[in-house]
Amino acid sequence: MQWRRALRHLFTDQRSVRRAFSAHAMHAIRTVTGEQEGRHGGELRFVVEASLPLINLWRGQSARNRAVELFGQLRIWDTEHNNGVLIYLLLADKRVEIVADRGVDGKVGNANWEVICRGMQKEFAAGRFETGVISGIVAVSDLLVRHYPPASAAPNELPDEPLVL
Repeated sequence: MQWRRALRHLFTDQRSVRRAFSAHAMHAIRTVTGEQEGRHGGELRFVVEASLPLINLWRGQSARNRAVELFGQLRIWDTEHNNGVLIYLLLADKRVEIVADRGVDGKVGNANWEVICRGMQKEFAAGRFETGVISGIVAVSDLLVRHYPPASAAPNELPDEPLVL
């Protein structure tokens, strides 16, 4: 285990999330998520986690592995058209990961997700968390528009509300 990373995780808590994302920012993210889902037939979910649980940190879990774990736990894979996308931010590491269901991932590809993640991380490094998340949601939606046209009567299968862990 890297000691610097361990210290970051020990000192990054819910107050850190509230400093990065005000109530206004969380409302804006929820609103943008709903608006963007109206542009396509995909399903988006934004999750921010202050820090990893200590056991996960001790085991050296990466942000990517945690995102994949949460993708399953939150049942983002359980959409009717296999079109769920998780945007996960591990605040202690300022690391963002995008995990997409097999229906989306096969059409979009990892290289596109990496470009979006790097753009978001650049905003986070500058302290612009709300801007980074919103630009990421819009960028993911731009890709989904190409492969999942909007369905007029499609139910909203995933909550638009950002989830804070």
